[in-house]
Amino acid sequence: MELSVEGMRALSLLTRVVPHPIASPLVQLGSSVAAQFSPGQRLIVERNLRRAHGRELSGRELDGKVREVFQTYGRYFLDSFRLRDLSPEQIDRGFSYEGLEHVTTALEAGTPPILALPHLGGWEWAGAWIKQVQGWPIVAVAERLEPPELFEWFLDFRRQIGIDIIPLGPDAAKELGGALASGHIVCLLCDRDLSGAGVEVEFFGERTLLPGGPALLALRSGVPLLPTAVYFEDDHCHGVVMPPLDTERRGKLRADVQRVTQDLASTLEDLIRRAPEQWHLMQPNWPSDHDALGRERPEWAKDVEAGSAGAGVP
Repeated sequence: MELSVEGMRALSLLTRVVPHPIASPLVQLGSSVAAQFSPGQRLIVERNLRRAHGRELSGRELDGKVREVFQTYGRYFLDSFRLRDLSPEQIDRGFSYEGLEHVTTALEAGTPPILALPHLGGWEWAGAWIKQVQGWPIVAVAERLEPPELFEWFLDFRRQIGIDIIPLGPDAAKELGGALASGHIVCLLCDRDLSGAGVEVEFFGERTLLPGGPALLALRSGVPLLPTAVYFEDDHCHGVVMPPLDTERRGKLRADVQRVTQDLASTLEDLIRRAPEQWHLMQPNWPSDHDALGRERPEWAKDVEAGSAGAGVP
């Protein structure tokens, strides 16, 4: 499912002019079609489903689960775009949660937490709920998309629903530190490293890189690092916040970042396994994914294979 400014505008318009009971099956149908005409993304989805389920999948069972992943990805966009036209009361009715005490405890202690999430379910609904229902300021880091018009469109949309955005770049860490200092909850999608300079971990039984930023920021700032996931459940979203990871300093910073990032990877595995068909990671994330796609491995993947990948700490 390739993203474009025109496609996002069309889907956004659909949410505003077509009643949700009609728009939802239309999006499901379109997502199912996309599953058949996106061979590269489909292959990655198949591999991720096998990883998360921990067993071989094939035939009709695999086809059904792949279709469900694409459908829930379509639902993610449909539900997210609806948020601009919903009242805080409507957003609240569409959200349930468990583990919120880990967030409130952190806020009461004056240490706004870092929420570390996978690309799973409807995380933007949770972000709107945090800001519009609870009144807690929230900031997230966003990957720069191409073309720039698409990136700007998403920036504007997320700000409309109450999520402050820091573009991914060399100044992001400094800006995140400032956001924490000013009381913002920080949300970081962290099941895929975008820099090629992340932390080498074992994730679903394979070595790869995950971003070291969440661990590094928590270790340096002293704020709690809370693994979090948001799931689709029938007609609403359900947030799950796990207890804080152990981010107490034990030795050299590099070793601590490695330890905490591996702990985070293990907890993300557990959260993803609750609903693998809602995991919307459709880009190659392990060295072997590039092989499966018939692509040359990037340098970071070669380093992982050689056991010489960086630790994500300056």
